[in-house]
Amino acid sequence: MSLKVPFHLPLVGEDEKREVLESLESGWLTAGPKVKAFEAAFAEHVGARHAIAVSSCTAALHLALLGAGVGPGDEVLTTPLTFCATVNTILETGARPVLVDVDPRTLCMDPEAAARAITPRTRALLPIHYAGYPAPLGAFRDLATKHGLALVDDAAHALGTAVAGVPVGLGTLATCFSFYATKNLATGDGGMVTTDDDELAARLRKLALHGMSRDAWKRFTADGSWRYDVEMLGYKYNMTDPTAALGLAQLRRFQAMQERRLALAGVYDEAMEALGLVAPPRPDVQEGTHAWHLYVVRLVAGGWSFGRDRLIEELKARGIGTSVHYIPIHHHSFYQRELGVRPGEFPHCDAAADTMLSLPLYPRMSDDDQRLVLEALEACRA
Repeated sequence: MSLKVPFHLPLVGEDEKREVLESLESGWLTAGPKVKAFEAAFAEHVGARHAIAVSSCTAALHLALLGAGVGPGDEVLTTPLTFCATVNTILETGARPVLVDVDPRTLCMDPEAAARAITPRTRALLPIHYAGYPAPLGAFRDLATKHGLALVDDAAHALGTAVAGVPVGLGTLATCFSFYATKNLATGDGGMVTTDDDELAARLRKLALHGMSRDAWKRFTADGSWRYDVEMLGYKYNMTDPTAALGLAQLRRFQAMQERRLALAGVYDEAMEALGLVAPPRPDVQEGTHAWHLYVVRLVAGGWSFGRDRLIEELKARGIGTSVHYIPIHHHSFYQRELGVRPGEFPHCDAAADTMLSLPLYPRMSDDDQRLVLEALEACRA
């Protein structure tokens, strides 16, 4: 069954096609000059000294944690309301994820709960900017400074988010972005780490390409040499030039795409109360700027004759795609076995997870598409 309004459709135009074709015709199919250009443009966009392009945000998180010195015997505090990649990358370092409940309003990790969870083994804090809402990095920086912890933020949802006027990508040891197909800047797959730490940036570049010496990618150019050295155990996490070409084109139109997301979110906001749905919170000036990666609503208690799961099916039957962000970490069988966690253990997260629903929100979405979503919601409630 084809959907009238899918949950997401990418916005790809002539500029993206030209960039990718130029990349293909150049002969560079792996990491090369387009990757370097994308890194430079991205670093300038967020105001960071360094941007390291990688194959996914999962790769970015893994590298950032390794670069922070996280390893076996350590603990890393993070949220249960996230995609499994956030927790998996902690496990891949040999460290143990420690889940911390969320703020019931913002659904970002609660700094007060995090403070209570710190132990002598805690090595790092890993908050996420949930749905694009600015996580309270100031409070987490205070915790990190007080306890000598690394602060790495998962910004998979947060390109375009600002915290107290500072763009996400600054103010932590490292920030990890996603360019997955549904993200605000989409390259299909891909990710980026930003940092102001020169030594960390150099280490991450080596880790991302087999641990090879700096600028090893140049060995196939006229300026390069076939000689290189493997200086550490590394990974195959590099971005490719065609992927970076898409990123360059998307970055040029990023502001316009963000303005469209903001406009769509505003129309949704006006309709939610009448539909028996709780609109996502909007940050105040002190908190920062929302990137509107996701539009996550919650069913009003007593406002519906049936629950969230049935609403998803009713909307699908009317041609509307939706999603859920996320099935909490502690509801999955693997983490229950691995971490000893259970549903009900994080009450704010659990309360939200049972009633939450992500509505379609993307720049390619037309006013008529949004009208169909709202009409379908109204029909479901009738």
